[in-house]
Amino acid sequence: MHDDRADLTISRFIKAPPARVWEAWTQREHFERWWIPEPIECRAIKLDLRPGGGFETRMRQPGGDFEPHVAGCFLDIVPEERLVFSTALTEDWRPGTPWLALTAVITMAARDGGTLYAARVLHRTPEEARKHDDMGFHDGWGTALAQLARLVEARGEA
Repeated sequence: MHDDRADLTISRFIKAPPARVWEAWTQREHFERWWIPEPIECRAIKLDLRPGGGFETRMRQPGGDFEPHVAGCFLDIVPEERLVFSTALTEDWRPGTPWLALTAVITMAARDGGTLYAARVLHRTPEEARKHDDMGFHDGWGTALAQLARLVEARGEA
């Protein structure tokens, strides 16, 4: 039975159409600018947007070397509406060994000339969700979401 306490959620209204938000997710040059909170630098190693496609990012602290960040697999893709990825699997459905197993369901819904963006992050147990929350889920994902909004809103009126 599903336990809602194993889920973390975050959402935001973005003053840009879903097509622009989708571009920020699917075009490497845009994605790398918002995915990890500044001043940490992001490099998208794999961004293969298809079911079974690899999703891998690396991060670099200022003055440091690139280190692993996310290694996962896309599970579901509906252009301009929905992205689902998991860190429990890697490219081509191979089992992964994540430091934190999760499945993220990202939705983008057209609303009032913009986009209601939401992320629901599913964990195995409420304890794992609490651990992720204690590690700074809302601050980290919230900062990245604010960076996404700033990027797409700066590209023109909705």
